Amino acid sequence: MKEISLYIHIPFCKNKCMYCDFPSFAGKDNLRDRYVAALIKEIKMKAEQYIIKTVFIGGGTPTYLTLEEMDILLSAIDKLKFADDYEFTVECNPGTLTFEKLKLMKDRKVNRLSIGLQSTNNSLLKTLGRIHDYKTFEENYNLARKAGFDNINVDLMFGLPDQKVSDWIETLEDIVKLNPEHISAYSLIIEEGTPFYNMYNNDRLNLPSEEDEREMYHSAKRILEQNGYHQYEISNFAKQGRECIHNEVYWMLDEYLGCGSAASSYVNGNRYKNEENIEKYINDIENDTTSVEEEIHNSLDDNMEEFMFMGLRMIRGVCEKTFEKKFGVKIDTIYKDVIDKHINEKLLVRENGRIYLTAKGIELSNYVMSDFILT
Repeated sequence: MKEISLYIHIPFCKNKCMYCDFPSFAGKDNLRDRYVAALIKEIKMKAEQYIIKTVFIGGGTPTYLTLEEMDILLSAIDKLKFADDYEFTVECNPGTLTFEKLKLMKDRKVNRLSIGLQSTNNSLLKTLGRIHDYKTFEENYNLARKAGFDNINVDLMFGLPDQKVSDWIETLEDIVKLNPEHISAYSLIIEEGTPFYNMYNNDRLNLPSEEDEREMYHSAKRILEQNGYHQYEISNFAKQGRECIHNEVYWMLDEYLGCGSAASSYVNGNRYKNEENIEKYINDIENDTTSVEEEIHNSLDDNMEEFMFMGLRMIRGVCEKTFEKKFGVKIDTIYKDVIDKHINEKLLVRENGRIYLTAKGIELSNYVMSDFILT
């Protein structure tokens, strides 16, 4: 049987954050039981023919489900065939975790947690629309350790409204004391359709300057590396051997299944996206249809572009032999001029069969990656 990765989407939240443009919804709790039943039906339909090497349950807020709902879902997933060295991650939000939920996850094959903190500053958490404070996060983190989890990621965010460089450094220093195995440090992006987007357009969002945001990024690299975390992707830092295997599937253009509303799949060169509307998704699955809203066959150019975009996000960059194996052509045949240009600009390095961004190239990654679009 073929190995594959599985993403499962839980679209429910207690409260929608001010910056969030993910397909998640507050106030639809009445749909949860039907949604879980539909989700299980889709998982069985899609995943039973594979060996599962990674699972990632994201959202939304997966841990906003009740203990009973989580038990029903995890019990169904538990029946799939898993690889011996599988990774199984569940996203968690502080304020939605209990010791019972944590023990349930631990008993049902979950071996990695990703906890969305964003900041240790309570004032900034309130600005973001988070439902928790830092104390709640600490309590939940300690409960996770007590339940036996030894692989935990903490999500952090910088470039926040009214955030000072000193606030960000304090957050980093607070978190490294807790010694999680993995830290994701993302820069805030103002996405269209969010409350922050409207506030930004009306000059009501006091964002840090570009210089301060750059300093925040450098502070993250410095403090995390000093504390034993190596940067393996633009926004991700891990203790040795604790990199997120599931995310590497996306960055390396490997295949994955997506189940749930708005979930995406990439199989046999085809991309599929499920219906985003929760009610329609449920009805489609209940009526034995696939609920696929969009199907795109990636062209060879599409796949090469995505391989370069995603691969260059990793600090180790892209492997020339892997490129040739995937696409049947040497990388220089397609990209020699672009690669040489950015090597000359000291934004790319080419050595030992790999091509990767320099420190300066990471800061200018959008500019570099835009040149890999094939027109």
